[in-house]
Amino acid sequence: MKIHLTSVFVDDQAMAEHFYTEILGFVKKHDVPVGEKDRWLTVVSPDEPGGTELLLEPAGHPAVRTYRDALAKDGIPLAQFAVDDVRAEYERLRGLGVRFVQEPLEMGPVTTAVFDDTCGNLIQIAAQPQ
Repeated sequence: MKIHLTSVFVDDQAMAEHFYTEILGFVKKHDVPVGEKDRWLTVVSPDEPGGTELLLEPAGHPAVRTYRDALAKDGIPLAQFAVDDVRAEYERLRGLGVRFVQEPLEMGPVTTAVFDDTCGNLIQIAAQPQ
């Protein structure tokens, strides 16, 4: 068994597509219309095009806003992405205008940082020493 797909809820799929591809650097894998306005829109790491897909899922369900607001209020990231160097990625993303709610923080052997994905979610980046 392996993880094939996971998702983040987004308020605007076009805005999310821009952020996740143009800013974070993921690549679009699937983009299929679903209904009148939604899409089955997934992105993957350019380093693993056959790897785990991230679904940029429309946040239409009534429970989503409450759930995301509660996580954000408590500073809890909805997802975590692995990077080789948190400090370098932090500087790159800040240079692109990404707003961080937690600067790089060393916690034993792990370094993390948390940013706002502009789509309603907090996302953590993390690196462990090689």
